[in-house]
Amino acid sequence: MEEEMIRQFGTELQKIEAAIGKVMIGQKDLIRGVLTAMIAGGNVLLEGLPGLGKTQLIKTIGKVLDLDFSRIQFTPDLMPADVTGTSVMTKKLNGEMGMEFRRGPIFSNIVLADEINRATPKTQSALLEAMQEHTVTSGNETYSLAEPFFVLATQNPLESEGTYPLPEAQMDRFLFKLEVAFPSKAELLEIVSSTTTGSQREAQMVCSKEKLMEMRGIAREVPVAAPVAEYIMEVVLKSHPDYAQAPEMVKKYVRFGASPRGAQAIMMTARVYALMAGRYNVAYEDVKAVAKGALRHRIFLNFEGMADGVTVDQIIEALLV
Repeated sequence: MEEEMIRQFGTELQKIEAAIGKVMIGQKDLIRGVLTAMIAGGNVLLEGLPGLGKTQLIKTIGKVLDLDFSRIQFTPDLMPADVTGTSVMTKKLNGEMGMEFRRGPIFSNIVLADEINRATPKTQSALLEAMQEHTVTSGNETYSLAEPFFVLATQNPLESEGTYPLPEAQMDRFLFKLEVAFPSKAELLEIVSSTTTGSQREAQMVCSKEKLMEMRGIAREVPVAAPVAEYIMEVVLKSHPDYAQAPEMVKKYVRFGASPRGAQAIMMTARVYALMAGRYNVAYEDVKAVAKGALRHRIFLNFEGMADGVTVDQIIEALLV
């Protein structure tokens, strides 16, 4: 039974990746990272320069997985009610006046928070409850969001004009932070050729919501041996500069280490990677494969680290040794 489940999981994932790959050129590691986080049930933050296909990727995933999709374009004047919804005065059938809650775009399966760091911190925080508890509170009422629910956010690098850094509490709500690389010369040529000739490719639905939830259930059953679990905990603990066994690089350059959510993120996504590799147990290489995506937004450099040009990815590589 276990072998059959693993085989079905791998077949289903290959179908999904192939369907996305027909629209998205290149970016195979990015696609796999987003799917890993979605199967694990988490939110994803995509960072990259404008024009690299972040929005197109998320739209394509929504179509391939047959998920309800909504897009919120974050701007400095966007208000929290524009995200969650608001109560309005309406006239009932009996003629009496009453308040009615009008749902905002957050009520969807996939919410694309486009250029999330262009909105003010007040509006960014409107997403916190939805991302963590999958609920929205308005007044005295709490509304549950339909499952599956994901926030897939894009942000421009913080050096870009007109950006507001996401607060640490909100960064921690993202299961993965993935960096969108610039395409190679061959990929760039294919992108330009396919988008300037009128032969735009359309995404096809190959997986249902129910199947996605089933894959999530299978992934959560993958066992993690005690030594591998201890290794995950050690990696997270060593990201704190005041931990005795922390590498010298961490003690010198890190201001804050990863939270317990970092360990949870590694554990959840490593299970998915194990199934992708055709195994029903988590190995050390699975942990190493997901560590950067799970920790790069949870480790914060001090002034010396930023001044010396150290990257968080270099810190994570030191943790994995």
